[in-house]
Amino acid sequence: MVNSLVNYCKTSFYFLIFISISLFLMSMKFILSDLVYFIEWEVLSLQSMSIVMTFLFDWMSLMFMSFVLLISSLVIFYSNQYMEDDYNINRFILLVLMFVMSMMLLIISPNLISILLGWDGLGLVSYCLVIYFQNVKSYNAGMLTALSNRVGDVALLLAIAWMLNYGSWNYIFYLDMLSTKFEMMIIGALVMLAAMTKSAQIPFSSWLPAAMAAPTPVSALVHSSTLVTAGVYLLIRFNVLLTDLWMGQFLLLISGLTMFMAGLGANFEFDLKKIIALSTLSQLGLMMSILSMGFYKLAFFHLLTHALFKALLFMCAGSIIHNMKNSQDIRMMGSLNMSMPLTCSCFNIANLALCGMPFLAGFYSKDLILEMVMLSYVNTFSFFLFFFSTGLTVCYSFRLVYYSMTGEFNSSSLHPLNDKSLTMLFSIFFLMIMAIIGGSMLSWLMFLNPSMICLPFNMKILTLIVCLLGGSMGYLLTNVKLFFINKGLYYYNLVYFAGSMWFMPVLSTVGIINYPLKLGLYSFKSFDQGWSEFFGGQMLYNQLKNYSLYLQEFQNNSLKIYLLSYMLWFIILLLMISFIN
Repeated sequence: MVNSLVNYCKTSFYFLIFISISLFLMSMKFILSDLVYFIEWEVLSLQSMSIVMTFLFDWMSLMFMSFVLLISSLVIFYSNQYMEDDYNINRFILLVLMFVMSMMLLIISPNLISILLGWDGLGLVSYCLVIYFQNVKSYNAGMLTALSNRVGDVALLLAIAWMLNYGSWNYIFYLDMLSTKFEMMIIGALVMLAAMTKSAQIPFSSWLPAAMAAPTPVSALVHSSTLVTAGVYLLIRFNVLLTDLWMGQFLLLISGLTMFMAGLGANFEFDLKKIIALSTLSQLGLMMSILSMGFYKLAFFHLLTHALFKALLFMCAGSIIHNMKNSQDIRMMGSLNMSMPLTCSCFNIANLALCGMPFLAGFYSKDLILEMVMLSYVNTFSFFLFFFSTGLTVCYSFRLVYYSMTGEFNSSSLHPLNDKSLTMLFSIFFLMIMAIIGGSMLSWLMFLNPSMICLPFNMKILTLIVCLLGGSMGYLLTNVKLFFINKGLYYYNLVYFAGSMWFMPVLSTVGIINYPLKLGLYSFKSFDQGWSEFFGGQMLYNQLKNYSLYLQEFQNNSLKIYLLSYMLWFIILLLMISFIN
């Protein structure tokens, strides 16, 4: 049985990686030749009605698909060993493949209906994957994920209804009208709301860290290139609406705050997977904010490079958790580089790529984004959010490295830490190479004409200074062990506010449902079990019972009256019969 399942994983891996390489080569051809293929496939033709599926193949969709398939193939190969003790690994691999297929449909759709199919497919399968381990925490996380994303699904349905004004759901034809037509502005706002829920922008941020209840391979796939990037990708397709209208300015504010909030929250978190999830949220904020300023190619560039190093980060974290016997608390780690040198090396490379270390994947996109921000017409508050959030990214990354690798060893003396999981290491090494060379390769491919960004020296090195300050601050704060000195600071002060994602998980769950539930309880007590019961069913029952008791008493106590009433009843019956005849 085990061998067949192993082959099943490997078959999926070879199949997906072959398609990924083919799509990447095709995307290079499409870039160099400036090709776009718009394909219409008539699924069904009946009388005068025809159902048509449309697909859009350009360099962007092909390259994104190749990256998604590359990461998903490596995740499936990685799951072969990570999930080896699971009896339902077959079902798990099928769910992951369904997830990838939904993402493929979403990427190549220029049509709102087929986008909704892929979009809802992602939502449904992500729910199944989040509740995969089947415990109370997973169920709560799955429900929060599903219901948060339903808001975006409803927005997309409303956008489909508004598109009826144009006679077709192929939004790609009507993008030029976006800034002139009132209907298209409403459609744009609804699409932006859908993208905000899927990419977990404020106020929908609480579901993303909660979704960490899923198995780690799923997190590596979901939080790097599929579910959370679907919203960013949709807005890249709708990028015209963000430049001329108020929507761009609104999204810039929201995404800047998301980036800041996630960076701040990650500095107070002790769960390894949640730190990386908040890091994903921060990078999504960065993508959304640069997209709202009109630089859609830069947002796409960072989306691809981020997918590489974030999948690597999750895989390394999964390897550490696997060897720590499912412990995710970074306070229980320390000096892991002594026991797991290969995994920790890759983990450090992913962390440095995330921080924007020169010549790794993250550097090419993040540095370019921040330089374009300095070059653009942007207000002081947004400027502060961009650079302070970058500093926070380096801060929590160095804090994570200190706790897990360079600090004191905090695990038990008898520990199973090792680097012998070769199947997992293969996937990790492959992604590590991509995280090193991916940024430079993509920058050569995507920007065929190099552009010179000319800035004063102090602004040119501002990014580097912010990163160095953030890193040193993260190391110093962790060294001081602030939380162990003053417990009151953690529980009753601004630190608690900052560390709990600005109370968003509480507001998204108890805050929304508490008052409706209380109202329901009061109405149930007052009406259903109160007045309506008193004057309704119970009152009728009591009255009829009292009448029957009265009659019973009446008939039991007097035989004469009983016989007389019987006679009267008999006479009335005879009269009625004679009257009928």
